[in-house]
Amino acid sequence: MADQPVTLRTRKFIRNPLLGRKQMVVDVLHPSRPNVSKDELRSKLAELYKASKDTVSVFGFRTQYGGGKSTGFALIYDSNEAMKKFEPHYRLVRYGQATKIEKASRQQRKQRKNRAKTVRGTAKTKGADKKKKK
Repeated sequence: MADQPVTLRTRKFIRNPLLGRKQMVVDVLHPSRPNVSKDELRSKLAELYKASKDTVSVFGFRTQYGGGKSTGFALIYDSNEAMKKFEPHYRLVRYGQATKIEKASRQQRKQRKNRAKTVRGTAKTKGADKKKKK
């Protein structure tokens, strides 16, 4: 699928020196394809702006009704350090530059919190029996 032509157009280009990046809206024209992968877009943008693929972040792509055109956002950082400093952690995980923090599911965390509330203020006994009803 990658052999069919894809055209990239950037607009609303802004150089953001405080965050050490260039930011832009990207229009992708892909008339003979259903969509274009973010990985392919990163490599094409890196080639276009003479940057490393590791410093390019693309997100928020929506395909127009009828297909053939997608629009999204791209950030090209000046360095890997700037990217690690300012890019959200979940996006760094997506690009393989950080590891995902494994934690219990949201429901399990809430259940653990509520179980801990029942033993608050009671003497430490085995199992921490609940209050007895009259």
